[in-house]
Amino acid sequence: MGPDPEDALLERITVNPAIFGGKPILRGHRLAVEHVLGMLAAGDTPETILAGYPWLEPDDVRACLVYARRLVAHERVEPKLTDSAA
Repeated sequence: MGPDPEDALLERITVNPAIFGGKPILRGHRLAVEHVLGMLAAGDTPETILAGYPWLEPDDVRACLVYARRLVAHERVEPKLTDSAA
């Protein structure tokens, strides 16, 4: 059994105590997972979100969905802690 592709997506989600009080963010940028999920819930398409954040990649949006699904399923999700100087 090979590596879980969802685990690779979740590596894109990190927490940094210096950014948004340690809420999960995407790849160290100041974009919270909850913000991406909120945009999707409001009806924005992934393409619209990607257009608004040039550094964002399709797998970042997918990572947010995997993160949310795992939380709802009560699976353990531990984003990587990054250094506040990064």
